[in-house]
Amino acid sequence: MNATQKTNRKYLTQDFDIKTWDDLEPLYTELLERKISSPAELEQWMLDVNELEAAVSENLAWRYIKQSCDTENKELNKSYEYFVTEISPKIAPESDKLNKKLIDSPFVEQLDQKKYFTYLRTTKKNIELFREENVELESVIATKTSQYASITGKQTIHYEGKELTLQQAALCLKNTDRKVREDVYTLIQNRKKQDEDALNKLFEELLVLRTQVSLNAGFKNYRDYKFKELGRFDYNLDDCKSFHASIKKYFVPLSKAIDEQRKKELKLDSYRPWDTEVDTGNNKPLHPFETADELLKKSIECFTVTDKYFGECLSTMQEMKHLDLASRKGKAPGGYNYPLYESGVPFIFMNAVGLQRDVVTMVHEGGHAVHAFLTKDYKINEFKSVPSEVAELASMSMELISMKHWDVFYKDAHDLNRAKKEQLEKIIKVLCWIACVDAFQQKLYENPKQTTEERYKLWVETYTEYESGVLDYTGLEDNVKRMWHAQLHIFEVPFYYIEYGFAQLGALAVWKNFMQNAPQAIAQYKEALALGYTVSIPDVYKAAGIKFDFSDAYMADVAGFVWKELESFK
Repeated sequence: MNATQKTNRKYLTQDFDIKTWDDLEPLYTELLERKISSPAELEQWMLDVNELEAAVSENLAWRYIKQSCDTENKELNKSYEYFVTEISPKIAPESDKLNKKLIDSPFVEQLDQKKYFTYLRTTKKNIELFREENVELESVIATKTSQYASITGKQTIHYEGKELTLQQAALCLKNTDRKVREDVYTLIQNRKKQDEDALNKLFEELLVLRTQVSLNAGFKNYRDYKFKELGRFDYNLDDCKSFHASIKKYFVPLSKAIDEQRKKELKLDSYRPWDTEVDTGNNKPLHPFETADELLKKSIECFTVTDKYFGECLSTMQEMKHLDLASRKGKAPGGYNYPLYESGVPFIFMNAVGLQRDVVTMVHEGGHAVHAFLTKDYKINEFKSVPSEVAELASMSMELISMKHWDVFYKDAHDLNRAKKEQLEKIIKVLCWIACVDAFQQKLYENPKQTTEERYKLWVETYTEYESGVLDYTGLEDNVKRMWHAQLHIFEVPFYYIEYGFAQLGALAVWKNFMQNAPQAIAQYKEALALGYTVSIPDVYKAAGIKFDFSDAYMADVAGFVWKELESFK
């Protein structure tokens, strides 16, 4: 695997680096002023533009990665903020000019239209959305969104003489001692409450800014603007609402059945929020690894036995130190795989503490990483910048197909069975949550002038529609109304969430194929991911041997399949 080698630059010098706008301005000027006299020269110009954009993207990526790994390092925060406030605003109008130069070229129609279909479609969309007055607003938004990580990254609790991150504290919610679970749950919620006003203020500011961006671009609300910006060419708003309705119809009842069964097995009169994670058989929490190094070692082994190429991808990242896996104070919450378009080797970030969910996060982000490796050789960045419906298909499918080899993490057959059962229960639960979050965001941006209390009321009403109804929140109503504060997508990447739901349905179909014919399913999976974004979303799904479908009939079939498989683990 040659991914360890940095892309051989042809337009840029090998030692080119970006410190200020002055480093970039001559390059943008040359590209804008270059005379193009043939289709071949236009294609070369496109490659040069993409080489520059890849270098810019990777420079920004490393600034983001470093500041999320250490949110308390002021210099790293300044470095990231400098880029988004001083460099990005100057790039934006130049990128718009480059887009127009491409589309206005007399030779653009002579390009291979099939080859460049998605690239040209996205370029036209970007031109349509660009507004000079939004450049500064987007810079302010980018700076403000980073504040979410700074606020939540500092959240810790003190328990039994130890300071724990909230990710580390979550382990206690699996403790078989109910008093311990309740105490830790209360400490976590009290700590979150301390940042309630700060997060409400931050969201309010983001809401105003985003609404103004959409109005400047000629949209009636940010929801409609974002739908266009996200490049949702292959489905519409009505499809999203159909998804919401089908989730309520087919998956919320399954969620209710899971909770009712847990309540029964735990022999509880009242099923409380601190009872949702503990094992109903009074077993200790699943503990698949001790350290981040062990997690990585076992993940490489799991990937390798699933498919040799998958293991090689993680090994390359290990060799290049493109992973930061352990939870610690001052580290941003969550997890991600950040693609690096120039070097071709992505970076995985997460907060592992030894839980089963960490295994799922690792194989999930590992799926994204494999996707990045399979598309790294495309010279056009748009072909590597896949839509989320495809990106999450890669990660969620990896969660499921890797389950066959989770014995790497669990030598005990009973624990392995527990892990698989937990995975399927989580899928049912997360589909309900995804629909809830998307429905909530749609309502938020349809009426952006709501007060904080009205926003809380809206959340509670929406959450109630998608929640099982079994949990008893008596006396905890304040915790429920703040629940959406924990969803970083609402703050950092609004509306980027329903894609997980669509992709989860696709991943279940990939898994179904895998269980019937594993070699064929993996070959189709790799073939589909290698397409990147050179074809439409439905065509990628077709290559994977599945359908891009979220109709009522399809949702009913998937729900039935998942429940049948879940029953087999009981």
